[in-house]
Amino acid sequence: MNNNIHNKADLRTRAKDIRKNLDMNAISIKLINKMRQKAFYINAENILLFHPMENEINLLDLLNDNKNFYLPKVNGKNLLICPYCCGDTLKLSPLNIKEPCSSPINPQILDIIIVPALMIDKNNNRLGYGGGFYDRFIAQNPDIKSVVLIPKELTVNTLPAEIHDQKINYVIT
Repeated sequence: MNNNIHNKADLRTRAKDIRKNLDMNAISIKLINKMRQKAFYINAENILLFHPMENEINLLDLLNDNKNFYLPKVNGKNLLICPYCCGDTLKLSPLNIKEPCSSPINPQILDIIIVPALMIDKNNNRLGYGGGFYDRFIAQNPDIKSVVLIPKELTVNTLPAEIHDQKINYVIT
C-alpha cells in the first residue's frame, strides 16, 4: 500500500476500497481462529465486541464460545457497555450501527475490548472511523486489554497519530 497518504480521511476511503475487494467472511474466520489460540483470549471471561458493518470483520462466531459478550451503545460522545447474547434484539443507532437494547453495565468487568479498525500500523496505532469513541473508552479504561483483528492488507508502516489516539495492545492479522 502507498504509505505516502497521510490524511486520515483519505486513508479511511482507501481502506474501505481495499476491504471491498477482500473475502471478509473467510478472513473473519481465520482471524477468529487465531484469536481463540491466544492466552489473553483463552483466559478472558468478559469481552466487548462490535456488530459488523458492511465489509467489516465479523466477530459474531465468537458468541459460540463459553464467555460473556457485550456490545457498545453510543451515548453522546461515549460508549456504554451492554450485555449481548446471540439472538438478543438489536436496534439501529443514529450512526447506522446495530446496538443492544439491554441496560449498560460497569465496563471495569471487561477483560478484552475488540476494537474496530480500518487500518493499523506497525506501532499498533489504529485508524478508526473518526468519532473517537474507542479512543476515549480505552483512555478511560486503560487496564482493559485492547485487540484489533484486521486483514494484513490493511496494515501499513505508519499512520498519522494524534495526542488523543490510543495504541492497541494486541493486533491479529
